[in-house]
Amino acid sequence: MGYLNFDKTMMINLEYSLSREILRTNRKGAYHCTTLVDCNTRKYHGLLVMPVAELNDENCVLLSSLDETVIQHGAEFNLGIHKYQGDNYSPKGHKYIRQFECETVPRTIYRVGGVILAKEKVFSLYENRILIKYTLLDAHSPTTIRFKPFLAFRKASELTYENPNINGGYEEIENGIKCRLYENYPDLYMQFNKKCNFVFEPVWYKGIEYMKELERGFPYKEDLYVPGYFELPIKKGETIIFSAGDSKTNVRQLKRMYEKEAGIRTPRSSFFNCLKNSAQQLYYRPTEDDCYLLAGYPWFKVRARDLFMSLPGCTLGIDDPVRFEKIMATAIPALRHFMNYQVRDEVITEIDQPDVLLWTLWALQQYANFMGKERCVKKYGEFINEIIDYIRTNKHPNLKVMDNSLLYSDGREKAISWMNSTVNGVPVIRRTGFLVEFNALWYNGLKFVSDLAVLRNNQSQVEVLDNLSTRVGESFVPLFLNKYGYLFDYVDEGVTDWSVRPNMIFAVSLEYSPLTRAQQRNVLNVVTKELLTPKGLRTLSPKSDGYRPYYVGAQVERDFAYHSGTAWPWLFGAYLEAYLRIFKKSGISFVERMLIGFEEEMSMHCIGTISELFDGNPPFTGRGAISFAMNVGAIMRVLKVLNEYNLQK
Repeated sequence: MGYLNFDKTMMINLEYSLSREILRTNRKGAYHCTTLVDCNTRKYHGLLVMPVAELNDENCVLLSSLDETVIQHGAEFNLGIHKYQGDNYSPKGHKYIRQFECETVPRTIYRVGGVILAKEKVFSLYENRILIKYTLLDAHSPTTIRFKPFLAFRKASELTYENPNINGGYEEIENGIKCRLYENYPDLYMQFNKKCNFVFEPVWYKGIEYMKELERGFPYKEDLYVPGYFELPIKKGETIIFSAGDSKTNVRQLKRMYEKEAGIRTPRSSFFNCLKNSAQQLYYRPTEDDCYLLAGYPWFKVRARDLFMSLPGCTLGIDDPVRFEKIMATAIPALRHFMNYQVRDEVITEIDQPDVLLWTLWALQQYANFMGKERCVKKYGEFINEIIDYIRTNKHPNLKVMDNSLLYSDGREKAISWMNSTVNGVPVIRRTGFLVEFNALWYNGLKFVSDLAVLRNNQSQVEVLDNLSTRVGESFVPLFLNKYGYLFDYVDEGVTDWSVRPNMIFAVSLEYSPLTRAQQRNVLNVVTKELLTPKGLRTLSPKSDGYRPYYVGAQVERDFAYHSGTAWPWLFGAYLEAYLRIFKKSGISFVERMLIGFEEEMSMHCIGTISELFDGNPPFTGRGAISFAMNVGAIMRVLKVLNEYNLQK
C-alpha cells in the first residue's frame, strides 16, 4: 500500500471521492485540477487551465474534461462522470474504478468486465500541456476507446452557456485536431501518439453543475461544447498518449515526453515529499528572467505579503536556496521601484501594504540563518539597509515611526494586514494604529540588521539601530501587554482591542522579542488555551463576541467569518516555532504530535497539500483555496526547525 492510495470502496463512494481533489501545475501558472474520480465540482476545475495574456492573464479553462468510453463487441462503457440537476450523475464511470494512487503521477485503474485499463496524467512543467497515458493491462477481445472532449474556453471565474457566437469548427492536424471557440483565446491542440479517427458530431451538454460553487452561493450551472469524438483501437499491453495544449507537438515524441515529465517528479511517498511537491507547484516563471511564488491555487496570483511570508519555507525549507535567490532577484527590483515611487511591478500585487517590507526583512533573516550572515550581507546587505532607511525616515505612505519609536498604520478605511477581508469595500476587522505583529516584526528586524552591521564593523549603524530597538522594546510592552498576560491586537488613539487574536504569537516566535521569557510564556499559554486547534490557530477566541468558526454560506457570510474564528495553518507554524523557543528540546514530542493533524491532510481535501483555512470548530473542515503557499511554507519551516532540534540530541 502506497502513501497516497485509494481503493475501490473509497472511489465509488462519491461523498468521499468528490471531497478530495488533485492539483498539478507548471511554472507558467497553468494547471490541471479535478476530483479523484475526474468529476469537476468547481468552475475552476479542468484538464487544461492556463493564463491568457490577451485576457489580462486571468486563468482560463480551455479543456474542461475528457470522457473515455471502452467499446467491446459493440457494447459501450463510459468512464466519465458529470453532475446534473437533482443529484443526478451521468455517466457513472466511477463505478468501474478499482484503484487510485497519487505518488508519482495520478493513476486510476478501471475494470470493465475483462478489460483492465490504467490512466495516468502528468502536467508539463514548462509547457501549457496535459499528457494522459492509457495502458490496456488486460483484454480478451478487440477493444476500442472513444474520447470525447468537453470544451469551455472561458475565464475560470465565470461560466459558459450555449450560444451562437462560438466557432464550432476544427482543423485536422497530425493525429488530432485543433480548435478555438472564441477570439483572443489560443488554439487548443488535441493529439495522440497514433493515428485516430475524429468524428465531427457537435453537441452542447447542458446543465452541468458544480457543487462547490453552489455551496459558495455562486452560479453553479454551465453548458459545455463537445465538437465530436476520437476513436482509437488499443491492444493488450499497448499504450496510448493523449496531449492537449496551446501548441502543436511532435506526436512521435509523446511517449518520451511523458516518461521525461513523469521521471522528474518527486514521489509523494512521505509527508515531507508531499509538501515539497506542493511548494514546487507554486513556483511561477512567466518569462525566462522572472521567478515568483504564487499565493495559492486555484484562484490566487502573486501577492507581495504572501510571497515573503511563504518564501523561506517553500525554498529554504526544501534546501533550495538557489530558488530563494531567483525569486528575490525578481522581487527586489519591484520593491525598489515602489520605494522610489516608480512604476509598480505588473505581477506582484499589493506591494504597497505597510507590512510587506517588514516581512521582507524577516524572509532575509531566514536566508541569513540558512546560508550564513556573511553571505546575506554580501548578497543583500545594501538592499536591507535601503529598507531600514526607508522605514526609519517615514517614506512609506502608510507606515510611520511615531515618537514612541513604534510603527503606526491607518487601517480604518482600508485593510492593511493579512486580516484583509472586506464587505462592500469596508474592512471586516478594522485593525488600525499600532498593530502588534507589525511592531514585533519591527523590533525583530532592527535587531537582525544590527547583527549584520556588527558583522560589517559599522559601529555607527549599530548604535543607531540598537538605540532605536531599545526604544521600541521599552514602548512595546506597556502599550500591548495587558493585565491578563496577553497582548492587545492593536491600539489606536486610546482605542484598545482586547480581542484574543493570534497576531500576538509573533512576539514569541520571532528570533528577537521585546518580551521577557515569563511574558512570552504567558502569551503562549493564552494562545494555547483559546486559539489552538489541530489545524492551526483560530483568528478569534471562542470567548469573544462575533466568533464565527465556520467558513460556509454565501460569500458575504464567508467574508465575515474569514478572520473571526476560522483556523489558519500558517499561524500554527509560528505557534510551533514559539513553543520550541520556550520549551526547547522538551517541546519536540508535543510538536511532533501536533503535526499529525497535518499529515492527515495529505489524503484529504486537495491530495498532498494544505488548504487555505479550516473551520475553527470540529471537525475542522478545510475551506478556501485548495493549496495555499503561506500554509505550505509554514509547515515546511516547522519540519526543518524540528529536524534541527532532533539533530542536537
